Amino acid sequence: MSVRILALVGSLRGGSHNRQLAEAAVKHAPAGAEITIFEGLADVPFYNEDIDVEGSVPAAATKLREAAGSADAFLLFSPEYNGTITAVLKNAIDWLSRPYGASAFTGKPVAVVGTAYGQYGGKWAQDETRKSVGIAGGVIVEEAELSVSGSVVRFAELHPQDDAEVAEQLPKVIAKVVAAAEAVPAA
Repeated sequence: MSVRILALVGSLRGGSHNRQLAEAAVKHAPAGAEITIFEGLADVPFYNEDIDVEGSVPAAATKLREAAGSADAFLLFSPEYNGTITAVLKNAIDWLSRPYGASAFTGKPVAVVGTAYGQYGGKWAQDETRKSVGIAGGVIVEEAELSVSGSVVRFAELHPQDDAEVAEQLPKVIAKVVAAAEAVPAA
């Protein structure tokens, strides 16, 4: 049985290098991993407790929660905007952390990876993402990290799936997520 990993991409840009990195994860996923990139984060409204009530939850948020509920683990792709997590990824984490006490992340392994133009590859944003999703109940797979620097130049003409470092390192990250998910006791 494959471990179902839901990928959330924190960039909505059409040519997003983090989206391409998520596509590379799908392509390079090792045996035992089934990665699905969630489509539709742009449609999820900003979290507002006033609309997060039975019968009023927006369809896009319900779709996100259903996808997360079916996942065994998560792989979050975090670009870095102004040194921190993007609003779209933080919003997804906020929706999935609710309702209080029923977070979709609870007890599930989460890895955060990404690429950014700077020399650290978005490390600050990834750290903030880990903090937020950890508070939301996710089990952070600490040793499963990948920060790819210089994205604008590095991926100007090369898709991340064809990058030697990405092709070598990303499957290792995913394998650690799979191992963490397989170690979770059955409910």
